[in-house]
Amino acid sequence: MGPVSRRTLIASLGGLPLLAQDPVFRVDVKLVRMLVTVKNQMGQLAGGLSKSDFSITDNGVEQELALFERNTAQPLSVALMVDTSRSTERESRYEIDACHKFLSTLLHDGNTQDAAALYSFNWEVRLQTGFTRNLGRLSGGLARLKSEGATALYDAIFLAADEMEHRDGRRVVVVVSDGGDTISSTSFQKALEMLHRANAVMYAVLTVPVKGDAGRNLRGENALTTFTNWTGGKIFFPSESAELRESFQQILKDLRTQYLLGYYPKNLPATKDPFHKVRVAVNKPGYSVSARNGYFAAPTP
Repeated sequence: MGPVSRRTLIASLGGLPLLAQDPVFRVDVKLVRMLVTVKNQMGQLAGGLSKSDFSITDNGVEQELALFERNTAQPLSVALMVDTSRSTERESRYEIDACHKFLSTLLHDGNTQDAAALYSFNWEVRLQTGFTRNLGRLSGGLARLKSEGATALYDAIFLAADEMEHRDGRRVVVVVSDGGDTISSTSFQKALEMLHRANAVMYAVLTVPVKGDAGRNLRGENALTTFTNWTGGKIFFPSESAELRESFQQILKDLRTQYLLGYYPKNLPATKDPFHKVRVAVNKPGYSVSARNGYFAAPTP
């Protein structure tokens, strides 16, 4: 199957469901799943904690953990998204090489059900290769990439998150971009909302087309930082090809050392705000936690 254009993908979406005026949101009985990365005070990944070491609140109300997996081996669905706009052309060769090594390591280690999809985006979003474990197909997609045009970053994030929403296991979006969005029809808020609805963690590898402050897109950097922080991921700022490869290696380490926590929301008051703020903490000093900061509840009439 060849690459699918943004027009084809957008036609298949149908948009987000419309909500009635002033709905009241009550929490249903669905399990809320949280992927969590923990580091100690030295910045090292901490994979040896137990269930009792964690606490979790939903809109400020303490919840009881019903699911706990240390170093979870649940299968990964990774959407790798490569910015192919004109502004990234200078570093494209190094990016493609690093992406290939990342995909190769992902598919040869870990769960035998792990899979990856490759998207490219410039003025349009193209699905180069759907979810697969076939490295040859993914390598062929990387070989087709060509830098040209503007940047539809928010469209790309929205579409990738929507496509993976119903996949089993863990869902991860990895974006390689300079962060500048110049042409998307999707807003930043809608893209962020879709990441939350898909329960997807986002990582970003920031590429700077011109070294130094002159090449930075601060608005784009801030957008990528917000996407990653709010979904429990991380943004990387590699300055050379070796650091670019190290960024991908660190993403893999995070994914191999994640905790999976889950709870059934209880004792929450009704609210008109569909977004529930969730806070995960370690009940020991010296630990930092990365996890998405909430979820969207379904409306109840």
